[in-house]
Amino acid sequence: MTPIPTETSRLPGLHAAAGALGLALIASFWLSTLGAELFGTTPQIVAVKTAIPYGLVLLVPALIVAGAGGARLARDRHGPLVARKAQRMRLVALNGLLILVPSALFLAKKAAAQDFDAAFVVVQLSELAAGAINLTLLGANLRDGLRMRQGRPALR
Repeated sequence: MTPIPTETSRLPGLHAAAGALGLALIASFWLSTLGAELFGTTPQIVAVKTAIPYGLVLLVPALIVAGAGGARLARDRHGPLVARKAQRMRLVALNGLLILVPSALFLAKKAAAQDFDAAFVVVQLSELAAGAINLTLLGANLRDGLRMRQGRPALR
């Protein structure tokens, strides 16, 4: 007879899924933006920049679930990997709240008006840099999470 999964046994899977979704969404926003800016037409740039805020509806909860799940999983664990993951998540959250979300909203408004002035370019470059930082930090957290998981039984 298969044991019934408990909240505790499902938490690692939920944490991993939310983190993977967050990483995938940020990567898709970043790559879509870069592709549209380098190779796209004005309507394609407008489409990408105006679609991203709708993606935030998925991204923000995914990162909240990943962060909260990680904090819950780490409450009984200590060590350098746990500390680095927590520090990175604080930076990801700050970067997202202070740079990425406001930039996405600003750029969507400017793109919808097809107002591609110097402010658009500066904010776009800042958003790409901040996005690359978050991708790097989340990728490092994924790597360290997989290392930490090696010592636990496989998820069922």
